[in-house]
Amino acid sequence: MRHFFAILTFALLVTTATSHADDSHRLNVLFIAADDLRNDLACYGHPLVKTPNIDRLAQRSLVFNKAYCQQAVCNPSRASLLTGHRLDSLRIWDLPTHFRHTTPNVVTLPQHFKNNGYFTQNIGKIFHNFRQEIEGDPDSWSVPAVMHYANHGDDKPQVNQPVEKNPAIDPKCECLDVPDEAYYDGRVASLAVESLKQLKTKSQPFFLAVGFWKPHSPFNAPKKYWDMYERNDVSMPENPNWPTDAPRVAWHNSREILGNKSRVLTPEAVREIRHGYLANISYLDAQVGKVLDELERQQLSESTVIVFWSDHGYHLGEQTLWAKTSNFELDARVPLMICTPKIDTAGKTTNAVTELLDLYPTLMELCEVPKADHVEGVSLVPLLTSPDNSIRECALTQHPRPAYYTDAPETMGYSIRTPRYRYTEWRDWKTGETVARELYDHDTDPIESQNLANEIDQQATIQKHAKLLQKTGPIVSPGWEPVLNPKD
Repeated sequence: MRHFFAILTFALLVTTATSHADDSHRLNVLFIAADDLRNDLACYGHPLVKTPNIDRLAQRSLVFNKAYCQQAVCNPSRASLLTGHRLDSLRIWDLPTHFRHTTPNVVTLPQHFKNNGYFTQNIGKIFHNFRQEIEGDPDSWSVPAVMHYANHGDDKPQVNQPVEKNPAIDPKCECLDVPDEAYYDGRVASLAVESLKQLKTKSQPFFLAVGFWKPHSPFNAPKKYWDMYERNDVSMPENPNWPTDAPRVAWHNSREILGNKSRVLTPEAVREIRHGYLANISYLDAQVGKVLDELERQQLSESTVIVFWSDHGYHLGEQTLWAKTSNFELDARVPLMICTPKIDTAGKTTNAVTELLDLYPTLMELCEVPKADHVEGVSLVPLLTSPDNSIRECALTQHPRPAYYTDAPETMGYSIRTPRYRYTEWRDWKTGETVARELYDHDTDPIESQNLANEIDQQATIQKHAKLLQKTGPIVSPGWEPVLNPKD
């Protein structure tokens, strides 16, 4: 018996040592999320914005030029990315519904890493933030999430002394001379920095999710970020008019910015909001820089996959719209970059059409974590090694109408983005009948100012994209239940 226990003890020691040895070679994940950030970054060619820290990350990463969200509002977008399911599979198209209510046993991306030996931690907004009974998703994290459950409108400056009167005119704007930590994102960055110091000492690999709340409204970055821009240098919307021949069902009332009574913005207010959005982005960029600097300081960069993503894009007066909840390019397209020590991606970009849904299988492959069979995305690793490759024919984005419905939508808009076109079908929720179509040619009309769906010479393109949408799926059938991955 003594001999047996000696052998068992030796085996356990070997197993433990081997496990720790394996863990020492497993890549960490730094998963950085932005909220409502469209592709207004210098690394994406924006002429005015100042984003030196995200640009520094881009120089080390593969930058995805045509990455798209599954829905342009935070809860569905984040639920899809983090579960690996399309929205019709989750049956989520609104803000309040938690994915655990519709798919209670689904294994999330961080949960899958936790189940496979990773220490997982959530700082800031990763899952949806406040309109749900379950705060975040406790099953996903090794320790309780922090700074993750709040309302954007409650992000008031926390300072020890009185602050001056807000000089901004528009009620969505605030320009106060306060430190970064006065607002959510400064505190998120500080917590992430402290967490990296602690994670450095652990033998486990880590999955650290850092969710920033900006540039989501209100536009209340500290004054020093407003001062980075001259108001007169901030451009007005390039395409403020509704697209010619676009169906009205594609429109929404921009209530996040305009309110339920749709207040009218003066040109001065338009420019101030656009200025504030840039200030919010630069504030976000500075906080990202603090986290990246600490990763370097702790000598973790060479053992960590870094992902930077936004949950969806944003309108700033283009096409008559403000904020999100459309299927247009400005809402559907997102910044995405991946940096991994395993693959030389420095200075590379790809024009391949991709989806946020693809991050789940990508990280599994990069970190050599066992595959989760339920995921509906495809791995982006082939693009990391060969950026000129193509991994999918199109990216699917969808949104209901009304944008914020109560019981059930009236219509659902399904939109696919191919390398050249954006094609959208609006389908009656009860019958499945297509009631309106849109087609935009990005080779000739990148700002989507002209709907070509009714043009006679575009009907072959329409038919081609209609078939592609049909097989991309899943698509809704009459009532609530979707048809999953139709074959035809």
